[in-house]
Amino acid sequence: MTAAAGLVARYGLVLIIVWFGLLKFTAHEAEAIRPLVESSPLMAWVARLVDPRLFSAMIGVVELAIATLIALRPVSARLGGAGSALAVGLFLTTLSFLFTTPGIWEESAGGFPVPGPVAAFLLKDVVLLGVALWSFRESLSAAARSARQAGPACSSA
Repeated sequence: MTAAAGLVARYGLVLIIVWFGLLKFTAHEAEAIRPLVESSPLMAWVARLVDPRLFSAMIGVVELAIATLIALRPVSARLGGAGSALAVGLFLTTLSFLFTTPGIWEESAGGFPVPGPVAAFLLKDVVLLGVALWSFRESLSAAARSARQAGPACSSA
């Protein structure tokens, strides 16, 4: 059951990152992310320099590369770990939009932050961040086990 849960978690993460990565190549998605990136201190400078469709496509390429690295975990724990670490950065970046995008929270609840549609959409990244952290840790553990099993022969090479 634990192995099955791990496979569903890892490849569910890959599926979601691939899906959203491919969407970044569409005009609709480029316009949807535009207000998020334009108000982000991390990305606003790039958004001013590059056409929105091109910038969205660049993000898509990065997301597809991250998903590919995570998917390669059975081949290489180190590659899987690198992809998972990058996914952690990806989800921390998208979660930062919750704090940098004006008007993302509904103000109708008397000061309590009620998510509007964009905030509600971004909140899923909390779970994806958790899965990416788990995947990163699992990959690191597997890489360490491989290094221990290789033993001294690797260190003399």
